[in-house]
Amino acid sequence: MSGWTLVLQLLVLPAVVLSLVEAAYLPLALVAHAHRPPDPLRVPANPFVSVIVPAFDEGKVLRRCVESILADRYLHKEVVLVDDGSRDDTWEVMQSFAGRPGVVVVSQANAGKAAALNRGIARSHGSILMFVDADGVFSGWTIRGMLRGFDDPRVGAVCGNDAPVNLDRLQPRLLTLLTHVTAMVRRALAQVNCLTIVSGNCGAVRRDVVDEIGGFTEGLLGEDLELTWRVRRAGYRVSFQPEAIVYAEVPAGIRPLWRQRVRWARGYLQTLWIHRDMIGRTRHGIVGPYLAVNALSMVVAPILQMVALVVIIGMALDDSTTLYGTPASMLAWVLLLYPVLSVVVSAALNGSMRDLRFFYVLVVMPLYSTVMNAVMITAIVQQVRRRPSRWNKLERTGVSSRTGIPDGVRV
Repeated sequence: MSGWTLVLQLLVLPAVVLSLVEAAYLPLALVAHAHRPPDPLRVPANPFVSVIVPAFDEGKVLRRCVESILADRYLHKEVVLVDDGSRDDTWEVMQSFAGRPGVVVVSQANAGKAAALNRGIARSHGSILMFVDADGVFSGWTIRGMLRGFDDPRVGAVCGNDAPVNLDRLQPRLLTLLTHVTAMVRRALAQVNCLTIVSGNCGAVRRDVVDEIGGFTEGLLGEDLELTWRVRRAGYRVSFQPEAIVYAEVPAGIRPLWRQRVRWARGYLQTLWIHRDMIGRTRHGIVGPYLAVNALSMVVAPILQMVALVVIIGMALDDSTTLYGTPASMLAWVLLLYPVLSVVVSAALNGSMRDLRFFYVLVVMPLYSTVMNAVMITAIVQQVRRRPSRWNKLERTGVSSRTGIPDGVRV
């Protein structure tokens, strides 16, 4: 056995363990789907909902966002718009809604997304606080779908379902398929009470929970993730509501994608460090051990996979070694086939089989996975070097490839 082969074999075991954990998501998601309520849009109570929309230079997309929220069929609501010192016409767009019933418009000097969210919370009146980015478009039943997740008093926060709206290029089409997989994973984690993320673009928290644990932590790149971990630390559950759909833009180019994902990865690392005492601790229930597995998957696995890639390249250049027939090669085939199955099943669970017309873009998945591994390594380096936490907000294009949104809201 050559040195290359030995190193690759040593990398197989942790990959197998993590792959088995991830493989459990699919059957768990199917169980969650089988146990979904017969009427997922039925809301037992009628709480007042505050939809808080922070915005910085969002003039291209803000009007469409606000109009979709106002058109949502749930009427017992208010919309709180917070301009975070925008340099474009964001404030003018907000002011055009100022006279509408149930709309609150606030302006502040640029202080970051978390500060804008906290300002919105301070000006809101709802018992349920819902947060959405300025490019988000509601389906017409988004709020009602979100509220269905609060049917259990132990639930402190609810994560909604994202759906890309710009499908005009190869990269957004790939991200569309992967968004379905993300929803499948969230279904599975919520089923076993391990969900630890409430999307900043589509999430809601009880006001009394925010009063108990505090608002968003300013100065972080993952304020939504960090808030969710505090919700879990306080002993509350987090649920996932696939019917609470928010349509939004995804990065259409390589550079915007890279900057967004590095920001997300650094936000995860920051949250991991702040709440490191939760990792593996059983006093937090099943969440503690899950966070340990999640940290291995998110931080350690990308490093191992990049090392494995170097080894594979070395073996390919070494005529004396071969990958054919080794356990590593067989595992590689399994790891390639599982995402394909996950995409098909997750699209079916979301009722979005039509998105499988983009199935051909999965051929670039190995390249995409390699880039995402490099993203985490870059984020680790930046955190170690204490690079400034810049927001690097995605530049909106205003592109919408969908001719219509379900339930009549056109975009």
